[in-house]
Amino acid sequence: MERFARIDGYERQGSSAPLFIPRGAHLAPNPPAGLIARPMSLAALAPYLVIALLTAFMIPAAASAQAVRLTVDAHDRSFTINGRSFTIDRIQDETHELTGEYAKTSRACPPFCITPMKATDDVETIGELEVMDFLEEIAAKNEGYLLDTRLPGWFQQGTIPGAVNVPFTTLEESNPYRDDIVTALGGLKEGDKWDFSAARQLVIFCNGPWCLQAPMAVRALRKVGYPAQKIKYYRGGMQVWSSLGLSTIKP
Repeated sequence: MERFARIDGYERQGSSAPLFIPRGAHLAPNPPAGLIARPMSLAALAPYLVIALLTAFMIPAAASAQAVRLTVDAHDRSFTINGRSFTIDRIQDETHELTGEYAKTSRACPPFCITPMKATDDVETIGELEVMDFLEEIAAKNEGYLLDTRLPGWFQQGTIPGAVNVPFTTLEESNPYRDDIVTALGGLKEGDKWDFSAARQLVIFCNGPWCLQAPMAVRALRKVGYPAQKIKYYRGGMQVWSSLGLSTIKP
């Protein structure tokens, strides 16, 4: 084994010969008298630059590849409703693809026609982040409900965390128990009139832009007098929610 190691970057003053020191020894940060630092060539620097670039860029990129966030500022959203805790985040596998019903692009129309952006002219349509805001700020305080208006069979297959199942058919005027459901949502019936001053805030959804059930539920509630300002329509529904890899639960 060689007893001396070559040290690049330093030379003896007045000499262009490379510097050698005993193997295993270390050069102090400030070189001894008689030594001067000399610039290293690009060829000599290349290996160090490659290592630096790999450390600075490739390793952090590999780590961040596993962080599929909701937004730049939030990895997940957590809330508690009626003593049950929920967390909404996204599937971390970037190769994940949808399968089953929500992987379809085409369905017979009718009945699965593309719905308008708004369920009614006076009810606001919202997106995924607004649904999460609602769950954290309204539903968690028992001031509102996220209503899954699909039939129970669909609901049992998976829904948005924190949602309750109120099938759209139960809000139709022909349902003899319709008034009981509206009452459970906070309405108070006095004779033939409804008082909605204490009614809960609602966000209503179904399977997505090809699903008529949520719009029908919105219109049924508006017909009975439920205030438009207390209703929001999440048009994206389970189709868009699932396509974003957002959390779902089975009740």
